Amino acid sequence: MNTGNTDALSKGDQGSSRAVLIGIGLIVLACLCFAILDATAKYLGQTMPALQIVWVRFASHVVIALFMFRIWRNPGFLRTGRPVLQIVRALCLLSTTICNFMAVRYLQLAETISILFAAPFLVTAIAGPLLGEWAGARRWAAIIVGFIGVLIVTQPGFGGMHWAAIYSVGAMFFYALYALMTRMLAVTDSPAGMLIISGLVAAIAMTPSGLSVWTPPVDLLHWVLLLTTGFWGGLGHWFFILAHRTAPAPMLAPFIYTQIVWMIALGYLIFGDIPTVSTFVGASVVVASGLYILYREQIRKVPPVTVDAR
Repeated sequence: MNTGNTDALSKGDQGSSRAVLIGIGLIVLACLCFAILDATAKYLGQTMPALQIVWVRFASHVVIALFMFRIWRNPGFLRTGRPVLQIVRALCLLSTTICNFMAVRYLQLAETISILFAAPFLVTAIAGPLLGEWAGARRWAAIIVGFIGVLIVTQPGFGGMHWAAIYSVGAMFFYALYALMTRMLAVTDSPAGMLIISGLVAAIAMTPSGLSVWTPPVDLLHWVLLLTTGFWGGLGHWFFILAHRTAPAPMLAPFIYTQIVWMIALGYLIFGDIPTVSTFVGASVVVASGLYILYREQIRKVPPVTVDAR
């Protein structure tokens, strides 16, 4: 009996299990960072324009990313064979962030993230004509059920839908386009370059609007919170990248939904928001449908789409 091979396999399994656990921990931390970013944007939105917050979020994001990846040592990160697609992708991310920050001004954090988490359904629906990744009958059924979950959260036509929910729907639409373009660019461009280029394009595009509506923060706390928006976004994306370097994406994707837990907790602790029954029910339907789509994508070996656009 070759015990040496058995021991090696056992150690290999232990190492793999440890890597998965580390990856899960990192993805949960990433979701916490994104939730803190949204909570900070909601808090700051009480005293300053959303466009100003968006501008500072991307400007500080670029500065942090440049130092994080030491771009002066690796300028090759910024090389791209499809600059137009990179710019359009960045503008989709910018539009997602604007819509999301506008939404959190008026809606509970749990409501905004429940609607945004329907983005994978839209991606699955339009990936066929754009990428040739056609959804089967089972995944279409999951898409329909997920859409019903969004309707449960928003309650259109029943007097429960806040007009600002349209911002979350817009964020979902632009994120779906952003995710599809990310898939297209991931084949040729580096993750670091995509992260920096998206932030840089967004920061430049937002400079005129950000300056035109500039409202000085009311105190030091608001200055600190404003400047940390880029930190939380950058740190979240860094944890997200490390997690996917450590463990397989299909193992990590279900834990993206822990962001709903963070959003509910922060919404209650900071703003005293208690999610409605419809939010809980709708979010549960969305999560269940999303997990089924992730399961089907794992079977077909298609990289799962996760919500990380902040």
